[in-house]
Amino acid sequence: MMNILVTGAKGFVGKNLCESLKNIRDEKDKTTGLGADLNIFEYDIDADPALLDEYCKKADFVFNLAGVNRPKEESEFTESNFGFVSRLLDTLKRHGNRCPVMLSSSTQAERENPYGLSKKAGEDLFFEYEKESGARVLVYRFPNVFGKWCRPNYNSAVATFCHNIARGLPITVNDPKVMMTLVYIDDVVAELIRALKGEENRADPFCAVSVVHRIELGGIVELLYSFRASREERAVPLMSDAFTAKLYATYLSYLPKVEFAYPLKMNCDQRGSFTEMIRTPERGQISVNISKPGITKGNHWHHTKNEKFIVVSGRGVIRFRKIGETEVIEYPVSGDEIRAVDIPTGYTHNITNTGDTDMITVMWASECFDPDHPDTFYEEV
Repeated sequence: MMNILVTGAKGFVGKNLCESLKNIRDEKDKTTGLGADLNIFEYDIDADPALLDEYCKKADFVFNLAGVNRPKEESEFTESNFGFVSRLLDTLKRHGNRCPVMLSSSTQAERENPYGLSKKAGEDLFFEYEKESGARVLVYRFPNVFGKWCRPNYNSAVATFCHNIARGLPITVNDPKVMMTLVYIDDVVAELIRALKGEENRADPFCAVSVVHRIELGGIVELLYSFRASREERAVPLMSDAFTAKLYATYLSYLPKVEFAYPLKMNCDQRGSFTEMIRTPERGQISVNISKPGITKGNHWHHTKNEKFIVVSGRGVIRFRKIGETEVIEYPVSGDEIRAVDIPTGYTHNITNTGDTDMITVMWASECFDPDHPDTFYEEV
């Protein structure tokens, strides 16, 4: 059994780390190479101080993530960011426990401000402890960390912007050209788990997160507003861009609970309905088509636009005929045996509901519908 002490366990990084460790312990995450024999000691500011003594005695690895960023009084910087470090290390020394110890510091430690000075003092204590005890010490100077569960209106511009933009509230951007250096919470947690395995990314004398993102503040704001607009536009961001994908995941975690769901426009008539779900300039669009029993839809062809039809409920038949020829090809389709059917260019095609219930078809088109250039030409199959 490996005992892992996490201080600041209820904080942003601490909560994400603890939940990831629990997934490993409960064997929900088998990708890390760690076994399930993990015992997690969670310690935070509201815990019984006596627990710290017990945990330090038993710990095989310590993640010190405790600290404050915006206290009411400047003196709290010293107490929380230096005083607690001193108490933690003294407790480990009293028990003769030379297990590896990690410190969450900040790039602010390079600056002459109360927060930075308190972080630098904590770092110095750690390095002194390393020389004195011979324990393996890991000091991480994190830049701005963003991701789910970060408190808005505290110390993270990304968290505050996500929270406010998701609610239609104003934000303040003093200089959109400011270059931000950020790390994503999942990348931070992945690095900490590597450290637990003895595979930390050393950048002497400080450790580092391997994946770092640099982007202007105005670029972040522009992306966040595009995420808000994406519901109305039925768009999804460019997920091949790592930062965009991480920021979008972060933004969604700040949605008001009553706004997880949003309406889509259903184009209805006596035949059923057609509803666009997603539109992307790079990957086309996805729609849902509902056909009433006996109804045939389509009877058209395309020069370049191609599609995929997937019947997920009900049953029907898709028919094709190559333009200029007479042979008709039929493909029976059913929600009982889901498969994708490609709709090639140059073939007029239709789909008929042959069942006695509504037939539901998910349709992908290689390009978004443009009424000025529809590339759709009527011809009976």
